[in-house]
Amino acid sequence: MTDPVRVTTAVSKVLAALLEDPEASRYGLDLMRASGHPSGTLYPILLRLQRAGWVETRWEEIDPAEAGRPARRYYRLTPDGLVAARAELAALRQQLDRAFVTKPGMA
Repeated sequence: MTDPVRVTTAVSKVLAALLEDPEASRYGLDLMRASGHPSGTLYPILLRLQRAGWVETRWEEIDPAEAGRPARRYYRLTPDGLVAARAELAALRQQLDRAFVTKPGMA
């Protein structure tokens, strides 16, 4: 059984970053830049998304000595995660649209 995901503002920023190119695998620093979150916020979110089955991870296959850097861990939305992320962000967008619609007589 997968853990439920509570889509907070922080989570929605990570999902939006992953949805920029759903087929691409993204590494932590790239996602930190795209979401604006520091590592202490980003990695717990990615772990929750992974436990929920929304994100899959893999380690880069490189020789760290040859590359001159450690191997990166890459993250990508799963097919279920892609559907869920799109649905959650669409619902959030609808809520925000309703909240900011000017009601007649309130201009």
